[in-house]
Amino acid sequence: MGNLIAIVGRPNVGKSTLFNRLTQRRDAIVDPTSGVTRDRHYGRSDWNGQEFSIIDTGGYISGSEDVFEEEIRRQVELAIDEATAILFLVDSQDGMHPTDKEIAQLLRPVKKPIYLVVNKVDSSKDQADAAEFYALGFDAFFAISANNGSGTGELLDQVIEEMPETSEEDESELPRFAVIGRPNVGKSSFINALTGQDRNIVTDIAGTTRDSVHTRYRQFNHDFILVDTAGLRKKTKVHENLEFYSNMRSIRSIEHCDVCFLLIDAEQGFETQDLNVFHLAEKNNKGLVILVNKWDLLEKDTHSVKQFTQRIEEKIAPSMDIPILFVSALKKQRLLKALEEGIAVHERRKTRISTSKLNQELLPLIEAYPPPSVKGKYIKIKYITQLPTRYPQFVFFANLPQYVKDPYKRFLERQLRERFDLSGSPVQIYIRKK
Repeated sequence: MGNLIAIVGRPNVGKSTLFNRLTQRRDAIVDPTSGVTRDRHYGRSDWNGQEFSIIDTGGYISGSEDVFEEEIRRQVELAIDEATAILFLVDSQDGMHPTDKEIAQLLRPVKKPIYLVVNKVDSSKDQADAAEFYALGFDAFFAISANNGSGTGELLDQVIEEMPETSEEDESELPRFAVIGRPNVGKSSFINALTGQDRNIVTDIAGTTRDSVHTRYRQFNHDFILVDTAGLRKKTKVHENLEFYSNMRSIRSIEHCDVCFLLIDAEQGFETQDLNVFHLAEKNNKGLVILVNKWDLLEKDTHSVKQFTQRIEEKIAPSMDIPILFVSALKKQRLLKALEEGIAVHERRKTRISTSKLNQELLPLIEAYPPPSVKGKYIKIKYITQLPTRYPQFVFFANLPQYVKDPYKRFLERQLRERFDLSGSPVQIYIRKK
């Protein structure tokens, strides 16, 4: 499974700023108000050619700042459970805080690489102040400024050096399908219906059991690995922790598969959390099939497949060409059709198109519908080739690549999908200077 780095620490020590620095994005909300990160942030990054994932556990503290709230404890425990390595962030300008000591106590027994990262070290005075954190007793100690990036290179060098090699498992040639989605949409029923087994997948205690990561499925002339994400733990108190846990489990499962079956609940429709999980799969360049589960429970005279499909397509726009099937895990309706579509998407994801065929098919079309001119300059695309990557990625060579905008890239993607049957597969387009 891919390497996952978790950033933990009390609120307002700069976790979101560090997350943004490491992923080179500005997705996380950064605000000096304590506890402002209201949802969880996940990103992909690489350093010196080594890819890894990063999760910013955020902070949910409201009210008293001197109390070690149960939410932080749970977040840290979940990060310990799932992460390959942990960045424990503290704030040099605030100095040692009782909550830092509590988190340190939780982390000390953990048999995983833990890096104590002292943030907001912007001057030699801050450097001197940072020294007090040696008392927390962690060998891997780094003074950084997430704000301007100083020290983050040395930190990542060390993290990468100690990161375990990600190895493919023996059955790596087999397709891997992950069943993903928010809690209670019927993932466990779907898996049970496929495998013919009922599994005990809920427990009241976080992290006490580990569900099997994958199952070999050999029935009806199919042979693949089913990545089991049904093991979401039921949280009795904090809804937000459940969401965090489900997101983290989804991330790990998505990284470990080729194609995702995104299950949604027909009665509830396609909600924001469904869209978040969809984007996670998309961000990881996985094949995708959307399964509308519990379709048997809807009144067919008030809900048509066409209308429902249209609503989902509007929600996921500008993403395009994702297969949408209507199933019932309980009644075992159209489950085989879902599997067949998943296998077809897996094959499309491996599509290789010859350079001659690409140019023959697309260049006349591009000539007829060229990119819009910018500032009186005409853009000419001269040549197309596919990169030798795990999923379809194409390079379009042009005289002025910087002027080719997203709407035209989407036009090119649509043409590729229609002409070469890439439904459900990720497609990446690059415009480069010839």
